[in-house]
Amino acid sequence: MSISAEVLNSFRPADENRIDKLLRAEIDADSRKIVVLDDDPTGVQTIHDLAVYTRWDRESILDGFRGENKLFFILTNSRGFTEEQTAEAHREIAAAVSEVSEETGIDYVIMNRTDSTLRGHFPLETAVLREEIEKHTDKKFDGEILCPFFKEGGRFTINNIHYVKYGDELIPANETEFARDKTFGYTAHTLPEYVEEKTGGEYRKEDVVCISLEDLRNMDTDRITEQLLGVTDFNKVIVNAVDYSDIKVFCIALYRAMNAGRNFLFRTGAALVKVICGNPDQPLLTREQMVTCESDNGGVIIVGSHTAKTTAQLECLRTMDDIEFVELDATLVRDPEAFESEIERCLALEEEYIRAGKTVCCYTTRALITADTGNREDDLRLSVMISDAVQSLVGRLSVTPAFVIAKGGITSSDIGTKALGVRKAYVLGQIRPGIPVWRTGSESTFPGTPYVIFPGNVGEAETLKEAAEILV
Repeated sequence: MSISAEVLNSFRPADENRIDKLLRAEIDADSRKIVVLDDDPTGVQTIHDLAVYTRWDRESILDGFRGENKLFFILTNSRGFTEEQTAEAHREIAAAVSEVSEETGIDYVIMNRTDSTLRGHFPLETAVLREEIEKHTDKKFDGEILCPFFKEGGRFTINNIHYVKYGDELIPANETEFARDKTFGYTAHTLPEYVEEKTGGEYRKEDVVCISLEDLRNMDTDRITEQLLGVTDFNKVIVNAVDYSDIKVFCIALYRAMNAGRNFLFRTGAALVKVICGNPDQPLLTREQMVTCESDNGGVIIVGSHTAKTTAQLECLRTMDDIEFVELDATLVRDPEAFESEIERCLALEEEYIRAGKTVCCYTTRALITADTGNREDDLRLSVMISDAVQSLVGRLSVTPAFVIAKGGITSSDIGTKALGVRKAYVLGQIRPGIPVWRTGSESTFPGTPYVIFPGNVGEAETLKEAAEILV
């Protein structure tokens, strides 16, 4: 059942200045490196001036540990993986991070940044990390923190129910299109019920530890720390939150619990990642900050996400007179020869427009394409085939676009890693709330090009248009 978004104004804010001072002291006193595993590229949607690595080889992780920043990202793109691929990737990461930690003598916190609408490989990813790290090191994990709050995207957790903001309403996440995801769907109304559903009853809803808004707003860090100190056997902890001040209070207690010897893994939205490392706020990016090499060429916008929100944003984008539109017929995916011809047709049109100085938007057929086998792994493989075609609309370009905007999590990951060939990116900040921008490295296909990573589930109907208007 939905509730009015006006309820967000009814929560009494805590003493922000005092909170900031207390949290800063905890962060400054802590020497751990924070390693964030991002299951698609949108996890940097709240931060700036940090590094993102697209590989998890030893050299990349060592570079991250030796970097001056407290936190760095590793893009796994595991939301586009099968369960087997996901498990293998997390085993490799656990081994590499443990090895580098031992070599450098630097302890670490490892986090899974994932979808704020509760999709993704849960509980698989953190279960594999726990198993591998505990197998090969002395580190033992007491619990797992679940914190999907993401203010910029309209994601709020109130009384253990996670909500998605639509206009003036807050809709429980289980009543949204995201809960009906073919691969990662769920039915649970509350987060404790979500834990029980996803773990097949291994962790019961009544045993889940819940951090209340009342304690967070009262700044009762002693009580919250006590709750965290009592977590054992990898039990789950739910964090309620409607504002960043709630996350800051929680992080004060979290640091104190960790300093008392407790270890946690995390499944979190982008907000906790920003707060735990003390990444400060900065204004939204201007065109001058993003486009450092002016070009007579047009830019390219790739829309792969098929959510209703994305479709509405695409329709709004169509009202711009100076953008050309090309549709990739994804229904041809089952016929390899016809599908390849379709890709080549789209590429030819793209290049014609870009060379003429026009920005072009390439988008996939709005219908969701499934394998019709009833097997979610088959659906996922088909989705990957379409995504490979979509990323090739950038990767096979023979002309350098002025900028690249990618709409959708899997789409933006594939374009970043496969089409643009990025190994290490620099996060400039956000073009609109919750929409991050990378600057591509010298090793990439189009060095120095601003790359806008637009999540499929973020923004209002006009937000994609607003982002395009800044760059066009």
